[in-house]
Amino acid sequence: MKVAVTGAAGFVGTNLVDRLVADGHDVVAIDHVSPAHRLDHPQVTWRSADIFDQDKLAEAFAGVDTVYHLVAMITLKQKDELAWHVNTDGVASTARAALAAGVRRFVHCSSIHSFDQYANDGDIDETCARSEDPKLPVYDRSKWAGEQALREVAADGLDAVICNPTGVYGPVDHGLSRINGMLRDGAQGRVPLFPDGTFDLVDVRDVAIGLTLAAEHGVTGENYLLGGEQVRLFDAMRTVAGLCGRFRALAAIPLPAIKAIVPIVEPLSALFGSDLVSRASIAALMAQPSVDITKASEQLGYRPRGSAQTLADLVAFLAESGQSGSARPTSGARFDPVLAPEPV
Repeated sequence: MKVAVTGAAGFVGTNLVDRLVADGHDVVAIDHVSPAHRLDHPQVTWRSADIFDQDKLAEAFAGVDTVYHLVAMITLKQKDELAWHVNTDGVASTARAALAAGVRRFVHCSSIHSFDQYANDGDIDETCARSEDPKLPVYDRSKWAGEQALREVAADGLDAVICNPTGVYGPVDHGLSRINGMLRDGAQGRVPLFPDGTFDLVDVRDVAIGLTLAAEHGVTGENYLLGGEQVRLFDAMRTVAGLCGRFRALAAIPLPAIKAIVPIVEPLSALFGSDLVSRASIAALMAQPSVDITKASEQLGYRPRGSAQTLADLVAFLAESGQSGSARPTSGARFDPVLAPEPV
């Protein structure tokens, strides 16, 4: 089958293209960058295209059965016009191009953040309140608005399904996402203290599998939460440090204490071009939502792996890819993508 992936050179895109090739598909990999790590394979054709150029996208989608739309701009800022444009208008533009090209199915990778994590009493499933509150960060609001934009195109005849991953981490990652970057620092023994709090984390390889399952089994117009396991991030930091025989974080900083100093630290962080220390990042940890993946499990056959395997595989991958500095797993473990579970 011929499929297309937008944002194919990104974190999720890299893993999805690998999964699709392993499943025997011919892949049109679309991105505006051409990284050194991109997969060169007879089944993969790389195309450079802007998601706002509908004519060029429709040309790239010619003869394609399924389009996976992954392009998004992740930010913890309260306002960001570019992020809003990419995450809303970009979805609509890509969907319109897919409709014009006559693709059979459109799979949109949205986010857990399109659900209001602060209005659902700590539990989230696909029926919960969405991110409409203007006080929410722009990423949350834009992901929900992007889904609404997609539904407008679906009303005109596009067969679309939506997946909502939680916090994505794990291998393969050649650019290091926020979570993977923090875990790399932990593996190097460079994190003596870390904020307390938990978050549902999902292995990027399971997200890739979940997207393909949604393409095959998903019900038109439905959302599917792709969660993994509730992980205490402080414990994860200590785990990866232990795997490398490095200094482990000594203590978890209570979230209320961090919340109290955010108004002071956030502007300083912004001066250095960082949004890691922000009201949004701390609020996400304080919300600590419990994510119900029953719908994806029952309708798609989605079965995510546990965090212990992901953390071990990530440490091994960082070492083998030269991204871990001097930190190496003490067990001699090696990263093997073949260990990824097959769809049920």
